Amino acid sequence: MHTVTSSDGTTIAFEKVGQGPPVILVDGAFVYRAIDPWAPEFASELADKYTVYTYERRGRGNSGDTAPYAIAREIEDIAALIKEAGGTANVIGISSGAVLALDAAASGLPITKLAVYEPPFIVDDTHPPRPDDYLDEAKKIIADGRKGDAIAHALTKTVFLPTEMVEEMRAQPFFAAMEAVGDTVAYDGEIMDGLMSGKPLPTDRWNTLTVPTLILFGGASEQWMHNAAHALNDVLPSTTEVRNIEGQTHEIAANVLAPIVDKYFSS
Repeated sequence: MHTVTSSDGTTIAFEKVGQGPPVILVDGAFVYRAIDPWAPEFASELADKYTVYTYERRGRGNSGDTAPYAIAREIEDIAALIKEAGGTANVIGISSGAVLALDAAASGLPITKLAVYEPPFIVDDTHPPRPDDYLDEAKKIIADGRKGDAIAHALTKTVFLPTEMVEEMRAQPFFAAMEAVGDTVAYDGEIMDGLMSGKPLPTDRWNTLTVPTLILFGGASEQWMHNAAHALNDVLPSTTEVRNIEGQTHEIAANVLAPIVDKYFSS
């Protein structure tokens, strides 16, 4: 495992595999190396043509954390990785990590091409919105030191899993690894704040984005995910393409996504 130091002094842990143009993966909520085999699988699929950087977002695994949190700090983490990769990179973001990647690109980071898979926007009435007090409640739970409850709060209120399923998850050995990153529930909560309200996306959050962007969603995902992808396309000023990956859900197979982004990044 390697590390870079972000602008605020936080250590960010990463792995890199392969050779060729750099690709940085920005993952979604909760996941990190201890509980996520998907990232290394995805990296290995691209390693014959790219140098793939998979990193643990701040507050997770071997990466550090520095208070107070701000989305800008996570953008600086990506900037540090791009610098480590040689000064420019292709970037792919997954779920809430897709939104963070959009923010990073809009901030002007030297991203060559951007691909995003299923940013979980709720833009209409095809899915109930996230509760308005979700983020405030998450912060209160975390302040009380109840990391497991924070994960459960996120899983039920923003991932929308049934309460019974989450209670079963809490009884499983893997939940301890999720609980360890309970503080980061508020981080992704901030990234998604106002974007799961059932209202149209803001027109000014990414209006400075000039990076060519590929927007992907799974054909077997629910309709609200499809609508989210098209809504994003409508507000981005950069050259964009929206693509339906047939048969896939939010849990997309690494060996399905990899050749699609390979073709896009190499074109």
